[in-house]
Amino acid sequence: MNVRASPVESQELLNSLPDGVVVTDAEGSITFVSDQALEIFGFPREELLGHSVEILVPDAFRETHRKYRETYLWNAKARPTDAMELQARRKDGSLFPVEMSLAAYRTPDGLRIITAIRDISRRKQMEEALHRSEERYRRLIEEVKDYAIFMLDPEGRVMTWNEGARQMRGHRVEEILGRHVSVFFTPEDIKVGRPEEELREAAEKGRFETEGWRVRKDGSRFWSHVVLTALRDQNHQLLGFTKIARDITERKRASEAVLLEISNRLISHLNLEDLLNAIAASLRQIKEYDYAGLALYDPAIQKLRVYALPLASHKNLIHEELLLSMENSPAGWAIKARRPLVLNRVHEDGRPFEIPANLIKQGVLSACRIPLIHRDRVLGTLNLASLQEGAFSDEEVSLLGQIANQIALALRNAISFRQLSELKEKLADEKQYLEAEIRSRSNFGEIVGQSAALKQVLEQVETVAPTDSTVLILGETGTGKELIARAIHGLSRRREEAFITVNCSALPAGLLESELFGHEKGAFTGSTSRKIGRLELAHRGTLFLDEVGDIPLDLQPKLLRALQERQFERLGSSQTINVDVRLLAATNRDLEMMVDGGRFRSDLYYRLNVFPIMLPPLRERAGDISLLARYFLEKYSRRMGKKIDSISSEVLHGLSRYSWPGNIRELEHYIERAVILTTGPLLQVPPLESKFKKKSKPASANTLADAEREHILRILRETNGIVGGPRGAAARLGLKRTTLASKMQRLGISRNSV
Repeated sequence: MNVRASPVESQELLNSLPDGVVVTDAEGSITFVSDQALEIFGFPREELLGHSVEILVPDAFRETHRKYRETYLWNAKARPTDAMELQARRKDGSLFPVEMSLAAYRTPDGLRIITAIRDISRRKQMEEALHRSEERYRRLIEEVKDYAIFMLDPEGRVMTWNEGARQMRGHRVEEILGRHVSVFFTPEDIKVGRPEEELREAAEKGRFETEGWRVRKDGSRFWSHVVLTALRDQNHQLLGFTKIARDITERKRASEAVLLEISNRLISHLNLEDLLNAIAASLRQIKEYDYAGLALYDPAIQKLRVYALPLASHKNLIHEELLLSMENSPAGWAIKARRPLVLNRVHEDGRPFEIPANLIKQGVLSACRIPLIHRDRVLGTLNLASLQEGAFSDEEVSLLGQIANQIALALRNAISFRQLSELKEKLADEKQYLEAEIRSRSNFGEIVGQSAALKQVLEQVETVAPTDSTVLILGETGTGKELIARAIHGLSRRREEAFITVNCSALPAGLLESELFGHEKGAFTGSTSRKIGRLELAHRGTLFLDEVGDIPLDLQPKLLRALQERQFERLGSSQTINVDVRLLAATNRDLEMMVDGGRFRSDLYYRLNVFPIMLPPLRERAGDISLLARYFLEKYSRRMGKKIDSISSEVLHGLSRYSWPGNIRELEHYIERAVILTTGPLLQVPPLESKFKKKSKPASANTLADAEREHILRILRETNGIVGGPRGAAARLGLKRTTLASKMQRLGISRNSV
């Protein structure tokens, strides 16, 4: 069956083609133009149909084109079979290159010529640009004399060779082409596989940059800076390498001389201020900068402390010491990256840090931050800036990096020296502080209170302290007997000597004797070395026997002899040791009753009871409780790093009404516990232990829990039972709503109670 397309179908087919189509008859008149052809030439269809095809040909070529068309029609053998590149003309008269393919065919109306036309303007432009680029590159490679520029195949064999390579290496083109790149390496590098390693690094990373010794044809060596770049096709297959090298021997020698001079200058300074001046002088040997400084990391505040370096010919843009964040500063970025940060245009956006506003204000256009690294520890950065764009070249940054290593070493030495000096000063200060701490006992630094009972005790202390008389301090547990003992020592003529404490209730009899009098090696099982006793340590100072009522009865005669005769023997020794000791003793027991019961020697009691001081219990110092509470609040708030400003009057009232069977020690521990539990600025107190309630007064508000309950109820009544909200009871009390609800549940408070 013979299938033929209709004229309409044929036109639609030609309009769908990507190239333009023009059909002419034997006389050259246009019989058909596709939509794509109209778009290429810019004509409307009615201006082309029926007109000569020469309307699409430049004026200069129309006659030639007409003759060629006639030849094409009547000489079939002369008709070209390949596409042709010609110039065409648009409606606006502009000329452009086209690629044309022609074909002739017969119709009932006669011979027809169909021409497929493609606009190749863009392709021609790209070809011309590529040609110009290749020409420029060829001339660049040929004319560059200071750089060796050549190509290697994937195995590392030389494929091209420029004049700069010949001058630097000494090899002529015909001598070097096809030889392996290892010919340029030293025997030492070849032995360890350095040539293959560099090729492998470049192939893996795309680019490899290094410096090192290389060898010329005559065997002489030179220091070369090398950049090796891998070349790959569109399928990522390795085509070879481009290698660019430069002889920097003279620069290296000059920089080594500068570095040696700088190193000798810096290493001699241990004072930080002198070192900063030396660093500034060293930098001036390289270049004059508009700003130079060091940003040193301070671990105490986790920030960078910036020090400006003094400049000679320019005014430094920063004079005062600054603090920078590690998170959003250029110096912080360089420290974390552990590599130089070069900003040759500081105003560019999109960086993960902020340029300091004061540098921007001063007109800084380029900056550089180089990490100071010593033994893998980053100390900070060397900071440089310029009022010119692009002020930091790669060579300069490389040299500055080497200088930064010398600066880091000198800084580490200076910091270590400063730390040693500060430690020495600190030890001296601590010695003075401890001496002052001991002396401060004389004016009762830790004895808090204004009650008449306490003032009477302090008057007794001031009276007896200047003497060498034995003092027996009596009082309940937790009343501050050791503080009074220390105050006596601090006011005595022995205050510059030792204050030795022995807790007689904390040791068994055997150990207590050894603790007091000491022992010789082998005196008893386990005594592997000599031990100096507390009595001997207290020579010319003060010995404080705490809980003296707990001394075993069989040890009391030996202690009495030592106190009366001021001499004793260590356990296991017959040698008598003389001592000059002032004795202070303390107990919470009734020694007279113990003497009557035969549990304490009367002669020792009378030896101790020369000047008795009775300390009042806290319940007899009710007026001092609020002072003590505030003192302990400030002490533990500071120790725990909390900001607790006040204690409510209701709490103070409750504290004053409690009997405090544990005295000051119980109050101190209670306030410490309250500070731990408090989350806001107002102290939140826990309930007192129930085991002490039987010692409290029978009144309904005797305990702090009762006082707290009454206080919460009063606030709830004032807020009409509202707990939450800005005007609720929780806000009034300085508590969270959930915390107040928990307290109400614990204290048995409900809304019906209000």
